Amino acid sequence: MAQENNPCIGSDFDDFLKEEGLYAEVNAGAAKKLLALQLSRALEENSMTKTELASRMRTSRAVINRLLDPANLALNLQTVSKAATALGKKIEIRLVEQN
Repeated sequence: MAQENNPCIGSDFDDFLKEEGLYAEVNAGAAKKLLALQLSRALEENSMTKTELASRMRTSRAVINRLLDPANLALNLQTVSKAATALGKKIEIRLVEQN
């Protein structure tokens, strides 16, 4: 029995997202989710509360909640950098080639 040609064979999920115009949005969401997870873990490692982090950053608890919310993509590098410093970390940002 001959196999039918499947136009989807050989493509991957990234290709699908690009074709649908969703790649950048999904990629940003994944990056924010990872950042929120890393910040949450750093809070735990430092036995620090959100209120303590806000105090060290000289900002509000609402800013911290937005920073730790994986669904909230609105953030700026200065806020991320201040959070990292307050947690004894630094940020690294890289541009890499797309596959």
